[in-house]
Amino acid sequence: MVTNPQDLCDSRQTPEANVRRSYGVFITGYYKDNSRVWKQDFNIMASRGKSETSKLKQNMEEQLDRLMQQLQDLEECREDLDEEEYEETKKETLEQLEEFNESLKKIMTGDMTLVDELGGMQLAIQAAISQAFKTPEVIRLFAKKQPGQLRTRLAEMDRDVMVGKMSRDVHTQQKMEILTALRKLGEKLTPEDDTFLAENATATLSQFEKVTANLGSEDKIMALASSGVKTQS
Repeated sequence: MVTNPQDLCDSRQTPEANVRRSYGVFITGYYKDNSRVWKQDFNIMASRGKSETSKLKQNMEEQLDRLMQQLQDLEECREDLDEEEYEETKKETLEQLEEFNESLKKIMTGDMTLVDELGGMQLAIQAAISQAFKTPEVIRLFAKKQPGQLRTRLAEMDRDVMVGKMSRDVHTQQKMEILTALRKLGEKLTPEDDTFLAENATATLSQFEKVTANLGSEDKIMALASSGVKTQS
């Protein structure tokens, strides 16, 4: 039986070094098990008609949640891993995201209803794969088209950085991700926000912005999925 990564994470303070060294194996194995399940569900759902669109969307969101939880667990338990284990596990997670993205692209082809429903998820997954976005919760909210919750998170972050609960570097990175997501979701930004984006843009985020500029049609979203946006910062 595969161990739930969160259970293993909860035990990370135990002195047994072999448990900590095995973390990457357990967390990857757990989600690989789930990936087999979602692939089966995905194939079943993709074979049905448009009446299943809502159920398909829910299914895709659940699978994305699992992958985002894996990334979040990995970051929270990073101190218990050596650098090689961390990089290997993260690489495998990104590979699973790429597989998910390819499957999503296939079922969206030629179906504008699904493009409308899942286009935001496609952008969010691409942001994660390219590592333009590195914060699992921001990626999750972006995928689910939740601008209100993104703004709430930004307000909380602004308070945290003012009282010293969040570092300036982390605040800047996550604020860049949130503002970029809001812009992609069609939200109006303030002149101050636009200036912040311009002044703090990384190469990866700039490339993501360039490739995804003015998306809206099926052809453009499919072009994004094919492009890969592989530039790294």
